[in-house]
Amino acid sequence: MTRVPTPRLPTVSDVASAAGVSRQTVSNVLNSPAVVRPDTRGRVEKAIADLGYRPHASARRLRTRKSSTIGIRLDPVQNGISGAVLDRFLHAVTEQADARGYRILLYTAAGPGDEIAQFRRLLDGADVDGFVLTSTSFDDPRTEWLIEAGADFVTFGRPWGIDDLDDPRHRWVDVDGRAGVASATRQLLDGGARRVAFLGWPAESGAGDDRRRGWRDAMTAGSALAPAQLDELDLAVEDSVALAAARVQELLDAGVTVDAVVCASDTLALGASTVLGPATRVVGYDDTPVAAALGFSSVQQPLEEVAAATLGLLLDGDRDGDGDRDGDAGPGPADRHRLLRPTTVWR
Repeated sequence: MTRVPTPRLPTVSDVASAAGVSRQTVSNVLNSPAVVRPDTRGRVEKAIADLGYRPHASARRLRTRKSSTIGIRLDPVQNGISGAVLDRFLHAVTEQADARGYRILLYTAAGPGDEIAQFRRLLDGADVDGFVLTSTSFDDPRTEWLIEAGADFVTFGRPWGIDDLDDPRHRWVDVDGRAGVASATRQLLDGGARRVAFLGWPAESGAGDDRRRGWRDAMTAGSALAPAQLDELDLAVEDSVALAAARVQELLDAGVTVDAVVCASDTLALGASTVLGPATRVVGYDDTPVAAALGFSSVQQPLEEVAAATLGLLLDGDRDGDGDRDGDAGPGPADRHRLLRPTTVWR
């Protein structure tokens, strides 16, 4: 029986030769990319991609005493519409982490207390190097625990609390929902709509309140409606298709005229669209497959960019403004927080 030869895997030496650099420079790009000049790093990264090189995880763990693993909670899906967003984010993070030689370890937790217990278990066992957290909220006990423990983490979502929004110890990446909803509302007004309603969530939802403020900003600046008229168009329900439909129907039954509705989620937009006729524009948030399938417009979060920024802060941003452990300059507090702009997909 003829044995088929196993293809030779590319090595660090191959990458160094292709990029015209030393083996040490390749190692720096893989393990401490911030210390390498951008043009040199770009050549090395291109050589890695062209050759299909993958770092040997076991060897790197022995050398760096790190697991090359990032922990992320697998959030319970509350409904199949909104859950698609975190699924897409998780896929993007996993794909980009793999390209950098890191693995994603998924864990489950019933609540914040249970998740903190998971943090302790994973850190005690040296199973992960850091965490990516989602579903941030006011006074989040998880981030406070991680800061006190000295653990590396980045959140997808702002902390929302006044005291810790600018805390350099809390690195975060978020999408500017306020700007996204404001932009969508302005475009509706520019297109001739006058009475644009907002269908959001009850108060004290950080992301929901932020999106509502965007609608208020645009309506206050771009419409001739009085504050009382805006209040009449400001609707709030839990994230449910049925509740959204019922709330919009209630508004129409009260004789309130609506030219368009901007929603805090595609779930709410789906509910609104089942009640409103085709002449009334409905704009959702998250641009899920449901929005594409049913043909309503939606604000789209740049999830690939969010994933890249999150990994960048977690893997490259563990230095303070005075330098890291090796004396290399690192990002200051302002570089530890990234607010990205969404776009509206019009249909």
